Amino acid sequence: MSAPNRLARLPPYISRWLGYRSGPLPKRSDYIVYLWSFIGAFAGISVIQAVFEQAHYFVERNVPSIVASYGASAVLIYGAVDAPLAQPRMLVWGHFIGALIGVCITKLFHLLPTEERFQSLVWLAGSLSCATSIVAMQITGTTHPPAGATALLAAVNADIRAIGWYYLPVVLLSSALALAVALLTNNIQRRYPVFWIAPPSPPAPAKAAPNPSPATTAAGTPDNATLSGEKTAGSAAVSAV
Repeated sequence: MSAPNRLARLPPYISRWLGYRSGPLPKRSDYIVYLWSFIGAFAGISVIQAVFEQAHYFVERNVPSIVASYGASAVLIYGAVDAPLAQPRMLVWGHFIGALIGVCITKLFHLLPTEERFQSLVWLAGSLSCATSIVAMQITGTTHPPAGATALLAAVNADIRAIGWYYLPVVLLSSALALAVALLTNNIQRRYPVFWIAPPSPPAPAKAAPNPSPATTAAGTPDNATLSGEKTAGSAAVSAV
């Protein structure tokens, strides 16, 4: 049997918005899926842009209105809610790992003696950032395809390079906002997430019934030992005659 879901301990009016259901959901029509995918993506991208465009704290620091890779994340977390790559662990940690590796590698390339030399090798910094982040996500089990673009942008986008390490909290906040909208819009007529940390373990297979012993395979059917004994006894009787 699979382990009980800890969210089941919470009141239904809370656990519902965290993706818990006590039973399987009825199949929704494609039009319902299309509608909530549109609403979720529109709301999620709008919220992220509103925060970074309107909050003076971010405007004063020249933070971009949105990290472009979250457009690709919207496809997953609002349009493919059951996909393993769309679950919260992959969304949050995938983007963070991509941003961290991208900034680290770009900072190393900035140690080059001149800006001209750095600009001539931006392509290499971007390629290394993307490739390294993919391997890091594979190792940590947090693969989220849009996060490859998060790492790439840290190297090739001048606006993101300008904010440096501040890119990390920006990415974390963007992931949190996108996730919050997903929890609201995806749990009205659908379910999200399927899991938070790790996918649920499948139920254990039923044990096969033990095979009956040869002596009791069928009522009244003698086993091999009985037949052998009868054959020996018959041979002895013939020899005696």
